[in-house]
Amino acid sequence: MKRREFISLLGGAAVAWPLAAHAQRPGKVWRMGFIAYGHESFYDALFEGLRELGYTEGQNIVIERRYAEGRAERFQGFAAEMVRLKVDIIVVVTTPAALAARNATTTIPIVHPATIDPVGTGLVRSLAHPGGNITGLAVLNAELSAKRLEVLKEVVPGLSRGAVLWNAANPANRLAWKETEDAARVLGVTLQSQEVREPKDFEGAFAMMAQQRPDVLLVLQDALTLRHRKQIIDFALRERLPSMFVGKEWVQEGGLMAYGDSLPDRYRRAASIVDRILHGAKPADLPVEQPTKFELFVNLKTAKAIGLAIPETFLARADEVFE
Repeated sequence: MKRREFISLLGGAAVAWPLAAHAQRPGKVWRMGFIAYGHESFYDALFEGLRELGYTEGQNIVIERRYAEGRAERFQGFAAEMVRLKVDIIVVVTTPAALAARNATTTIPIVHPATIDPVGTGLVRSLAHPGGNITGLAVLNAELSAKRLEVLKEVVPGLSRGAVLWNAANPANRLAWKETEDAARVLGVTLQSQEVREPKDFEGAFAMMAQQRPDVLLVLQDALTLRHRKQIIDFALRERLPSMFVGKEWVQEGGLMAYGDSLPDRYRRAASIVDRILHGAKPADLPVEQPTKFELFVNLKTAKAIGLAIPETFLARADEVFE
């Protein structure tokens, strides 16, 4: 059921996200590279957005799709391939892919729809003035960690110990982990760091958490954890562990709660940024955008399954409750 909007504004000027159609250059066929960790349904919003802006695949745009299928080491080769193909623009899904593309070219424009800490990782000079060939949308994992922990504390009485599952091979996650740890300290919560770097690491992390028995599980989202969300959700259900995630996708599939912005909205907005660049805008002059709308999702069926009673007053604040 739909609940009231749960909106929060973070620092910086909000950028409007309209999709306005542009006339395409007659006879021009653009070539776009797309590099991702794996296949996800929300990427469709990017391609749908491009179609709405007048780009028809096979007619005036060719899209070179490359999926790492869980092997992040392939990003460097994909980036080099895009340079050889002389694509007009590259869209990258993860921070490691963005870093690989940045290392492969300083001239081909690069758009990242969901990159964690682009300033801290050196992808851009600042959000307001990227200064190079990369722009897009920033993920606010670090800034929202405190809010997610606060929400968990509301629904888990006596919360004192939590586990954080995160991909330590992604350099962008290090700030998010530190900020999460700082936020936990203020809230009086001790955190256990459960690091994964590749798919085979999940079972070991699950075994450690099952042994340590934290009160809650907080997942820092990136391409690796998102791709393995079913495993993570199944583990949390099996261990009756209250869990907090980033987006609606997790809660739809059985996760307890999520607080964050919309991934499809990000990819649809990225289509507009691609369009602006193909029509002459320079990435260096396009500020990296930040989301301004955040939503709270709750899976009441999961809450009942793990024996967690969620107050009606809390449910009334959710944007959507799955029952």
